[in-house]
Amino acid sequence: MSRRAAKQCRVQGTVAPGFESVKRVYEHEMQTMAEKNTQLCVYYKGERVVDLWASATNDTEFSPDTIVNIFSSGKSLESIAIASLVGRGLLDYKARIADYWPEFGANGKGELTIAELMRHEGGMAAFNTSLDAEDLLVENIKLNKVGKVIEGHALRFRKGNGSTREYHAITRGWIVNEVFRRVDPEGRTVGEFLSEEVSSPLEADAIIGVKEAELDRISKVSPLGFGFQFLQSLKPKILGRKIKHSFLQILGRLLRIISSMRHATTRGAPAPYKGMKGIGFFNKPVVAMGETPSAAANCSARGLAKIAAMMSAGGKWAEREYLSEEAWKAMHEDPIAADMGFAPTNFTQGGVNLFTEASAKSTRLDRAFNVGREGFYGWMGLGGSIFQWHPRHEIGFGFVPTALHVLDILNDRGKTYQAEVLRCVERLKA
Repeated sequence: MSRRAAKQCRVQGTVAPGFESVKRVYEHEMQTMAEKNTQLCVYYKGERVVDLWASATNDTEFSPDTIVNIFSSGKSLESIAIASLVGRGLLDYKARIADYWPEFGANGKGELTIAELMRHEGGMAAFNTSLDAEDLLVENIKLNKVGKVIEGHALRFRKGNGSTREYHAITRGWIVNEVFRRVDPEGRTVGEFLSEEVSSPLEADAIIGVKEAELDRISKVSPLGFGFQFLQSLKPKILGRKIKHSFLQILGRLLRIISSMRHATTRGAPAPYKGMKGIGFFNKPVVAMGETPSAAANCSARGLAKIAAMMSAGGKWAEREYLSEEAWKAMHEDPIAADMGFAPTNFTQGGVNLFTEASAKSTRLDRAFNVGREGFYGWMGLGGSIFQWHPRHEIGFGFVPTALHVLDILNDRGKTYQAEVLRCVERLKA
């Protein structure tokens, strides 16, 4: 790396012996990819072995303690919250949502189970009305402003492939929050639970509902322009393409999504929020302050990796139990494979995806989705973030970028680091 590039990228942090190659990959990616600010943190067997951060734009305020919207990576945080209720004997994944929230059962929703909701089979991938961002503030959630919308909603399932699974990109977290606060004995929201029972005791920066005083800790996200991504996709990798995929690779995946969208219930649906006209809407303070667990958690890679490390260790950390053994097992049980339109998912009843080994029957998309992250549980976020854990190897992984590569649909950019971490672990075990 040249002195000029090193100064501009400001690659900082440390790696433990045996993980030096992860830093080399990180430095290379920061030089060659279209990046702004990123953080990468990994735990292995309870120790932080990778702790890197960088700014390709010389942002002197960006640090390992900066928080960033992780979009759908937050879904795994809401899954942990629901699992905590299971561990306390307050909730059963196989029970009906209406057993805990009778009003939910209106309009044909009476038989829908917790597990179906967590597996994105809840029949409400999009609401029939846009929500006011202020209605997602905790005080308004507790006035049932969101709950009323859900209670009056009917189920809609996509047609065409025989599967009820459809990505609840934003709505799953809104519904989960309403279930959680009704079952939790203290009536807390998911964000309140996360702060009190997970983030604070772990000293991990993972926030759903940022306090006004902490808004200045957020580094805003910025999607790459589609024109820029198109032009970059036409470049051969050897000539310095700044995104992962070529035009043909992107086109193949987009055609698959377009085909699946023909039957999607989200097609033509209102925007999730009133006034939302693009991804930049998520940079609004009112969105960060509200609770949208599935799409607006603000976290650092350090915070995510530490929570993931706790999950990789069976729900325990530093002699404290965050999830009981029974709750942890239940959360990871019953993975069921089903196509979700853009990916061949394998969601457990607790709402986290299990990434599997490739087989002779694996399709090209199966391999692209799973190879390099085999054995990890969790999920990932629009544009690049990854929050996942690997119980067999005891790995906790967090990657947080501010430049959103929206056309990198399967988050291959972050998978580059996951694959290298797995290689390091295999070498250490050899």
